[in-house]
This record gives sequence, structure tokens and C-alpha cells, in this order.
Amino acid sequence: MHVHAEPASPAANRTQSVLRVSLLVTLAYVVVTLVAGLRAHSLALLSEAGHNASDFLALLLSFAAVYFQTRPADSARTFGYQRAGVLAAFLNAATLIVISVWIALEAIHRLSAPVAVHPRIMMITAAAGVLMNGVIAALLWGVARDVNMRSAFLHMAGDTLSTAAVIAGGAGILLTGHNWIDPVLSLLIAALILWSSIGIVRETLNILLEGTPRGVSLAEIRAAMEAVEGVLNVHDLHVWSLGSQSRALACHVTIADIPPSESACILIKLNHVLRDHFHISHTTIQFEHIGCGELEGCVVPLEEMAGSAVHSHHGHTH
Repeated sequence: MHVHAEPASPAANRTQSVLRVSLLVTLAYVVVTLVAGLRAHSLALLSEAGHNASDFLALLLSFAAVYFQTRPADSARTFGYQRAGVLAAFLNAATLIVISVWIALEAIHRLSAPVAVHPRIMMITAAAGVLMNGVIAALLWGVARDVNMRSAFLHMAGDTLSTAAVIAGGAGILLTGHNWIDPVLSLLIAALILWSSIGIVRETLNILLEGTPRGVSLAEIRAAMEAVEGVLNVHDLHVWSLGSQSRALACHVTIADIPPSESACILIKLNHVLRDHFHISHTTIQFEHIGCGELEGCVVPLEEMAGSAVHSHHGHTH
């Protein structure tokens, strides 16, 4: 079965439209928040400006990834650009981790040297941010079908919560006059950003390093395949993610010494099990009827290793 990128679908076009609107609105809010933060001397607002600037970059990367994912596979990139979105998500999350560390360090500095802030400016600006980020997060939730769009959604959802916290912080400063509330609030925002980003980094790194997809058990897959009539053994089994929603499998399957025309039924059953029970649609299954040994990653027939008869097998790729 060949895996290739699909032409731009209505869903992809809708996703790109949502991202275009989100980019324009986010850029405008970054400018407003930066100016307001400087006028109010508020680290929390400046943190929000930095956070929203990273959101703008995140949305831009997601937009580029959606575009690349619609491009077809070719002889140079036989799997197409399915990992473009995964790479964008990784860069987005890594950037957020750096920003959260900067916010935390600056907040700690301000705790030792408090700066007077203007809570009313904080609250007015943050209120506009809650409205903007909430609308964008709702739009992204409607198109968040892969890790790329989920990372963009997490950016905006996190912004909505952290901006709401700025309103609460502004109210607290207005009522009590305690300016330390601003850096403490910034530390909470930094922790929220860090927590939401680490999960995305772990998931995308696992995909980029071709690890076994999260929630997939090789033992369960092997057992299900060996339960198919005619299958004697499954070995050299590998499962990995092509993108955040596409899985691939390669393995060797030992069967009786039967003609390829008879083994075709076994192949159909195997692919049915893999597709319906494990959501694996791209498979490369090699049939053989003599046991194999593994030597430095290269599968060699045991008889050949001992210098005896040449090993023959049916190689099926589906």
C-alpha cells in the first residue's frame, strides 16, 4: 500500500483559513500587549506579549506545515511531507520552554526588586486578550486533528488561561497595592507554559526518533498476527509513526511452504487485523518458510549461516 499526501481537502482549506485569521489577530494583540506592558511596567503583560509572539510563530509554523502536508510524495520524499506538522509542533513546544524559563528568571529577579505596576492597564489589556485567545482556541479546537494543530490549540488555550490570570492579578494589585503579585503571577504563567509544552516535545520526539507510537503494544500486535490462521511466527517486528495520525509496520512472518497464490489470503487477513484493530494502514510484510536468525540488524536464514541450502521466501509488500 503506497502512502502519499492527499490533495488539499476541504478540511485542510478550512484549517488554513482558521490559521490565517488567527495569525492576523494574534499579531495585532502582540503589538497591543507589548505597548501596554511597557506603559504599565507589568512583567505579566510583557510575559503575555512574549507568549503571544511565540504563538504567532507557532501558528505560522502550523500554517506552513498544513501546506506542506498537502504536497504529494515524490522520488526524493517517498512518504511525502507527513512529518512537517510534527517538526513544526516540536519547534513550537521547544520555543515555549525557552520562553517559560526566561519568564521565570525575570520574575525571580522582580521578586527581589519589585517594580510598581498599573493594574488598570493590565486588566483592560488582559480582558481583550481573553476574548481574542478564547475565540482562536475555539476555532483551532474544531480543526485540531493532529499533533501539529493540537500544539497550536494548546498555545492559545494556555494563553486564554494565563491572560485571565493577569486580570485576577491586576485586581489583586488594585485592591491590596502589593506589586509582588505581578512576578508571582508570571511564575504561574511560566509553569503553565512549561507543563503544556513538555508533553508535546515528548510526543513529537518519539515520532521523529521513530519510536513505537504511544499506546501501541508490540506484544499485542504480534499476538493478534500470530492468531491468524496459517501464521506460524511473527518476528523482526517494527511499528513507527509516519506522522501524528499515520502508522507503519514492517515484519517477517513465517508460514508453511505454500505457493504465493495461497499465501495471498493470509496477507489479506493480516492487513485486515492491523487496519481494523491497530489503525495501521501502511504495512510491509515479508513471508518466509524457514526460520531466520538476526545478525547486526540483517536477517539471515539459519541454514545460510551454517553454510547449507539457500533460503527462499515469498516477499509480499502491501
